[in-house]
Amino acid sequence: MGKITGFMEYERIEEGYKPVTERLKNYKEFVIGLDDAQANKQAARCMDCGTPFCNSGCPVNNIIPDFNDMVFRADWKNAIDTLHSTNNFPEFTGRICPAPCEAACVLNVNDDAVGIKSIEHAIIDRAWSEGWVKPQLPKHKTGKKVAVVGSGPAGMAAAQQLARAGHEVTLFEKNDRIGGLLRYGIPDFKMEKIHIDRRVEQMQAEGVIFRTGVMVGKLPKDSKVTNWAKETIAAEQLQKTLMPSS
Repeated sequence: MGKITGFMEYERIEEGYKPVTERLKNYKEFVIGLDDAQANKQAARCMDCGTPFCNSGCPVNNIIPDFNDMVFRADWKNAIDTLHSTNNFPEFTGRICPAPCEAACVLNVNDDAVGIKSIEHAIIDRAWSEGWVKPQLPKHKTGKKVAVVGSGPAGMAAAQQLARAGHEVTLFEKNDRIGGLLRYGIPDFKMEKIHIDRRVEQMQAEGVIFRTGVMVGKLPKDSKVTNWAKETIAAEQLQKTLMPSS
């Protein structure tokens, strides 16, 4: 626990916003993340609970008290390593997650919850700016091939973890770009698409093969799902597609 009395000394600090006059000139993100001093005070509010309900409130079980303490101590490098141990893409969740961890925060019982989402946002933005987010190549190759269908955040995370385990991974996406709803369902002012693009570059360096414009299986006749695929592969054909011809 970074500061035992922090939650009594400091109030919750909200992220800032760019002026309306500036926002009107573009469609880009307008949230201003915490600076180092603000992040330090925000992290100091964490009570290091004996039972940290924020962990179970988080859908990916982020180790929240630990990275809060590291931010309080300005140990940003270990903070991002801890965050990445449970979350492949904290720049996504740090921007668009509804933060159920904050609803579960014990401090939320009779005070304002710790700004966990803003701390996560600060950690990953610091990691990118410092060049700490790099491809993680497997120590050995398994010789096995895996197909992942769909390039939303779940598909991207699965593909990344499988590639890091040493498998040869091909990620299929029916649309013309990677990202699923991250790209086509979330506007730029909530999350600019550069965050997706640089993760794609990282994953390509890790060995993931991306195939866009490929529909695996088929949609029902009355489906209203947009399908930009230029190629269709039956599910049973995937194995033949991935295996070299003899």
